[in-house]
Amino acid sequence: MSITSLNGRRFAEMIIQGANHLSANAKLVDSLNVFPVPDGDTGTNMNLSMTSGAKEVQNNVQDHIGKVGVSLSRGLLMGARGNSGVILSQLFRGFSKSIETKASVSSQEFAAALESGVETAYKAVMKPVEGTILTVAKDAARQGVIAAKEHSDIIMVMEEIIKEAKASLDRTPDLLPVLKEVGVVDSGGQGLLFVYEGFLAELRGEALPAISDNFTMDKLVSAEHHINVQGHINSEDIVFGYCTEFMVRLEGTKTYDEDKFRQDLSELGDSLLVISDEEVVKVHIHSEQPGNCLNYGQTYGSLIKLKIDNMREQHTAIVGDTHATLDTESKPKKEKQKFGIVSVAMGTGISDLFKSIGATVVIEGGQTMNPSTEDIVKAIEEANAETIIILPNNKNIIMAAQQAKDVVSEQVIVIPSKTVPQGMSALLAFNPALEAQDNDHAMTEALSHVKTGQITYAVRDTVIDGLEIANGDFMGIDEGKIKVKSKEKLQAAKDLLLEMIDEESEIITIIYGEDASQNEVDELAKFCNAQFEDAEVELHNGNQPLYSFIFSIE
Repeated sequence: MSITSLNGRRFAEMIIQGANHLSANAKLVDSLNVFPVPDGDTGTNMNLSMTSGAKEVQNNVQDHIGKVGVSLSRGLLMGARGNSGVILSQLFRGFSKSIETKASVSSQEFAAALESGVETAYKAVMKPVEGTILTVAKDAARQGVIAAKEHSDIIMVMEEIIKEAKASLDRTPDLLPVLKEVGVVDSGGQGLLFVYEGFLAELRGEALPAISDNFTMDKLVSAEHHINVQGHINSEDIVFGYCTEFMVRLEGTKTYDEDKFRQDLSELGDSLLVISDEEVVKVHIHSEQPGNCLNYGQTYGSLIKLKIDNMREQHTAIVGDTHATLDTESKPKKEKQKFGIVSVAMGTGISDLFKSIGATVVIEGGQTMNPSTEDIVKAIEEANAETIIILPNNKNIIMAAQQAKDVVSEQVIVIPSKTVPQGMSALLAFNPALEAQDNDHAMTEALSHVKTGQITYAVRDTVIDGLEIANGDFMGIDEGKIKVKSKEKLQAAKDLLLEMIDEESEIITIIYGEDASQNEVDELAKFCNAQFEDAEVELHNGNQPLYSFIFSIE
């Protein structure tokens, strides 16, 4: 069997098979995390991102491969989580852009599209690092172009692409010494290889393991998160009571202008999200009169896939609220503020800390649970301000925040905070009297005024930076590097503080997690007061998972 032309329906099946294969192996990809910490989430992020793209494709299967590519790009864009998920979305964004006008593609066009995806992904990363998913994608695409010059059969080209992807993946430890030291290949590159293997299996007509119960688990997590959020609001606080989702197939004589479309709809509610391509507009809005939104959308074409939920009724069902019948017609739309601050935090105590010092919206997330581009977009809409400042507080969320910035119409500033202490330091530097650019400078500058320490546990035996670590050891991480280890949690914490604190240290903030006992917190505070007499010690219950203690040293 040979395939010399690839249409949209066959490509859609390749995407679905690739997403399935990645999903079945997501835990394996997670296990390749360089640090032996309990938050290796590359596989999880890539899986959720690719699944989002595959679902969008499933809803828009057609013969025209360019239009299927647009659906894939759109789904990946909004579902992208973590650096690996964002890079994956950029790879297929460039791929899809290259084929968007084509009804089908040849082997040479397919290979050229993969190479275009690589170019787009490299441009999206501020400082590309070789030995990562980028390298694997680049080497595989280059080999695909070479193979396509000799073979018109797309199956043979895909075989060569995978052969080179495997070879490139095996070379990643030679490009990144830390991979060699730990004895693993790059996790993102491995995830991409699983996607490509799914592509080839579909082209050959072979079966690969189907998705397990991951979808069920994802839904349970989402539901639990929804319940937690709903429990903090009252039904009478819901100004726009109907969550309205619909799609418009553009087919009328009225010229579609996305900026005007978004502006007009923004007058009818809040939490507005508009995603469009040449044929379809997808809308999410919270409105008090959803019919008006539908009527407006209908002026541009026919309505498809309507969904309207009464959020007051949903809230009543979730928290047992008995005040869902209050009249909200007279409530005015909240006035847009000059600034809104969106922060990411994991742990109820840390969330409360950010809110207490000025965060407008706090997204639940962090290690193991990176918010998607769409999650951040929704938080931007909720913040309802002329200028939105985002504090990712995790290096693996910065790219998704930047991607969300490119999707919305509001002015958005992303402060590249990599840790919770950095985010808090930046937020304390915020001054509402300053202009946006001045706040950007001041808050970014504040990141360098604080040092971050973390105590967590190892999930496997390893050797890193010459330090032998056993499964279950407690590790002290100073600015992203493992500096100390111990069988005892408190001993690791004390050793790390001794490593981090110097004569210039004035404030020691200890944020203790959900697994830290009060006795441990008291003993650690007593140690700090005795050992570092000139420093002020502050204690906060962050209730964060995975990290027993987070230290902020100023």
